Amino acid sequence: MPSKPLRIFFSAGEPSGDLHGANLIRQLRACCGQFEAVGYGGPRMQQAGCRLHHDMTALAVMWLGRALLHVLTFARLFMLADRYFRRSRPDALVLIDYPGFNWWLARRAKAHGIPVIYYLPPQLWAWAPWRVHKMRRLADHVLCGLPFEEAWFREHGCNAMFVGHPFFDEVRQHPYDEAFVAERQSQPGPLVTILPGSRTQEVEANFPWLRKAAEQVVAQVPDVRFAVAAFQPEQAEWVRRQLADSGLPVEVYVERTPELIRAAACCMAVSGSVCLELLYHTKPSTILYHISPLAYFVQGLFRKVKYITLVNLLTTDELHPADLSPFHPSQPDAAKVLFPEYLTCEDKSGQIAAHVVEWLSDAARRDAVVGELERLKAEISHGGASAHAADYILAALSPAQPAAPALKPPHFRPNVVRK
Repeated sequence: MPSKPLRIFFSAGEPSGDLHGANLIRQLRACCGQFEAVGYGGPRMQQAGCRLHHDMTALAVMWLGRALLHVLTFARLFMLADRYFRRSRPDALVLIDYPGFNWWLARRAKAHGIPVIYYLPPQLWAWAPWRVHKMRRLADHVLCGLPFEEAWFREHGCNAMFVGHPFFDEVRQHPYDEAFVAERQSQPGPLVTILPGSRTQEVEANFPWLRKAAEQVVAQVPDVRFAVAAFQPEQAEWVRRQLADSGLPVEVYVERTPELIRAAACCMAVSGSVCLELLYHTKPSTILYHISPLAYFVQGLFRKVKYITLVNLLTTDELHPADLSPFHPSQPDAAKVLFPEYLTCEDKSGQIAAHVVEWLSDAARRDAVVGELERLKAEISHGGASAHAADYILAALSPAQPAAPALKPPHFRPNVVRK
């Protein structure tokens, strides 16, 4: 590596990106003594030694309308980054998911001749395959977290490499409070863990329906217990207020997600990266993602895959089938779908409750699901993604040992048809 410190600008805008960015920064620092991390991220990246210019996780938003509320803030941060690129010229820009704002940063980095590395790229294959031209044009290297992504991005002309999903690094390294887990499991009755999402917008849209499903489960399994794994204290307080008059046997915790998943017989969750954690712990789970009727209509125009849950996408026979209708328990292959999922604007609490009741009442059915999850876990939950990504980045930025030939603008591979 060069004698001067290696300086990389990071940009992560969501809690999961903050987590993965922190692990990558630690790995880079372990491999390269002279290393400086700066940029946009969250508290975990800051704890890992990143000099934050702004906490982007405080702006984690979904949908265009919510993003417009922060447009002036995004514009200011964009200009600050552009000025930093021009004056300080970092050795690379590493983007972590969060499309939209990160595309703008990539444009300015390319304008200043700064290499762009996209770590955990946005799921263009699911929602917007036509936007892959941006990835071809703006990213020199694409480091993929899912096995099928490398082939898809390469087929579309991107310089892609599969490094593994860093979420499995996190769950392997997490120090579990075994006493807390044992205490939860020692109490009478099965425990069902509710995971209402990491963003407040998700919690407010989904938890009322998960509560309704819990009420239906109690009616059929009277000795059941529930635990809610909240991401933030403010979200936990909001959930407690929602439960105040429910009479449900529910406990609410903050920063206990891994332990509550581990202690549970099964789970009800909002779609997100937590699904990989549910896979790692081989917990039968049903997934909800409740959105407004307008948002449901819009997603129907853009969604190009049948499932939104990563676990289901990893097991489907066809990534882009002709039938894109959301999962329904009556579909012919419903038994093969490991995590029954409901992308909806309607009340699906009855279906969600039915899955939970089945797992709590039918040990053979629950064991069969656990067995399938164990097989999938053995195939894909290998650790080392952060280390692989760090090795690739250091090699790519080393003039002596390039990890892969950089694609000159507009980054099209030879003999690749533009799509």
